[in-house]
Amino acid sequence: MVTEKEDGWLDHLRNPESPVLGIKPEPAGEWANEGREGYRHAHEQLLELQGVGPKVADCVCLMGLGWGEAVPVDTHVWQIAVRDYKFAKGKHASLTKATYDAVANKFRSLWGQEAGWAHSVLFTADLKAFSERLVAKTEVKEEVKEIKTEDGEPVEETIVEEDKTLVKGIKREADEDEQKLVETKHNVVKKAKRRKKASY
Repeated sequence: MVTEKEDGWLDHLRNPESPVLGIKPEPAGEWANEGREGYRHAHEQLLELQGVGPKVADCVCLMGLGWGEAVPVDTHVWQIAVRDYKFAKGKHASLTKATYDAVANKFRSLWGQEAGWAHSVLFTADLKAFSERLVAKTEVKEEVKEIKTEDGEPVEETIVEEDKTLVKGIKREADEDEQKLVETKHNVVKKAKRRKKASY
């Protein structure tokens, strides 16, 4: 339990490269694909606390203790790894310890000591609420009209209309609601006229 720990026990788990204010930074040790030894030790110590699993331990390591290589993995992050980084899905439908470690190691192999922050950007960008902040939608309508020329012959004219809408959500002040800027472009393209084939 946390109450059984001595005061300042978390400071001993902190990345020495990003110490508390007033303490001189020191090297954090040799790099390994599983993360540096100090990170692995901090992660193990946090896992001993009741109710703390691998993801919470990695969140604390990343955001509280300064270990940039800590990658909090959940099923959403696992899906990103499979979809965007050709990570093998494996036999299990649930996130096992082996898969958790493999996904985190994959991201560390890509982004090194800042893998945790890179993962956070990917995770945030993939969330529906954030992906809709900047959305371009294009609608294309094609319409074929039959018109008659001066000589009375029927011809077909194809008109293609394209609407492109860019929606961007912004916040002007912290206490204001999100406002949306909408920019719309409308293009009309007339294709060449063709004589209508006579039907027999």
